[in-house]
Amino acid sequence: MEMSEKILLDIQNITVEVDGKKILQHLSLTLPRGESYVLFGPNGSGKSTLINAVIGISNYQVTEGKIIFDGKEITHLPINERNKMGISVTYQHPPEIKGIKLIDLFKFCLKKKVNEDLDPTHYNLIERFKLTSFLNRNVNVGFSGGERKRSEVIQMLFLKPKLILLDEIDSGVDIESLRLISKEIQNYIKKTGTSALIVTHQGEILEHIATERACVLLNSTITCYKNSQDIYRTIKEVGFAKCIECQERVVEQSE
Repeated sequence: MEMSEKILLDIQNITVEVDGKKILQHLSLTLPRGESYVLFGPNGSGKSTLINAVIGISNYQVTEGKIIFDGKEITHLPINERNKMGISVTYQHPPEIKGIKLIDLFKFCLKKKVNEDLDPTHYNLIERFKLTSFLNRNVNVGFSGGERKRSEVIQMLFLKPKLILLDEIDSGVDIESLRLISKEIQNYIKKTGTSALIVTHQGEILEHIATERACVLLNSTITCYKNSQDIYRTIKEVGFAKCIECQERVVEQSE
């Protein structure tokens, strides 16, 4: 396999604007096939902006550079086309969707008709996520934070993505839900060879999902290192307020 074929996601020198304001400038990142990276950065550094630019949220405009996914440029493709290609995302705050039952949303993800039933394997996954009793409820209406995240992850897994984007998956989630979610994501990654980009503040996700690199986003620059747990401990010790010192310590831990 050639080097270019080993790369699933190739972000090349992109500048991202939101409502005319530049949030990221000349940022680059490559994510190999079958690998998981965790992304750290202080509030406002642009982590969620990066996720939204990759998935194709319309008001996150890539004004310079390119985004290459699975060998094809997707810089200006709409979100539905990127989704069809195999990019899937879970958000920090999944919204309520009134008037749509959870089971119907699951069927949509599985490309089933409304009158079709789910397969036993699908029901088994829903049961493992402890959401069987929620199937006839409106999506996320009255759900707790953990229940919303579990619902989001099932939707993502039903879509069978090649690239998983996790935006603060461990935020506002109880320990039991995080352990359950992480286990299923890790199993899916291991089984399918899917790649993942995991945005986190808390770092607890690292206890449950194996990552090949820890990346630090500061001033529109991403630097990736080995030993994700060591990098996380260094960041907790130093803090993002001392960004230059943080980078120096990160390098020391990675050598």
